[in-house]
Amino acid sequence: MENVILIVHLLLALSLIGVVLLQRSEGGGLGMGGGGGGAMTGRSATTALGKLTWALAIAFIATSITLTIVAARNSADTSVLDRLGIEAPAPADSGGNLLPGLSGDDLLPPSPTDEPLSLPRVD
Repeated sequence: MENVILIVHLLLALSLIGVVLLQRSEGGGLGMGGGGGGAMTGRSATTALGKLTWALAIAFIATSITLTIVAARNSADTSVLDRLGIEAPAPADSGGNLLPGLSGDDLLPPSPTDEPLSLPRVD
């Protein structure tokens, strides 16, 4: 089901691109082009390509929302890690240590009384 909606979605996207490219330029894009009037012209009559563009855009948005709902429904029960077979990290031991051999104090920053490490002198 999801694959069928995805194929329809891709066909709608390609059709929408094609219909938009077929439309006549009004010359007002980004302030360039020939065609006078600018903002002072009235609304032009809706053409068949304009209506087709709106229909394709509405169908494209509908398939986008449908794909989102289907994907959310399919992924609600499991995570990506479950699908890959990766196990969850081991729980901490009774001392609160996450790594063997380390105590909680090893992860703290040094205290002000600790001496800094010094490099060996080369003579």
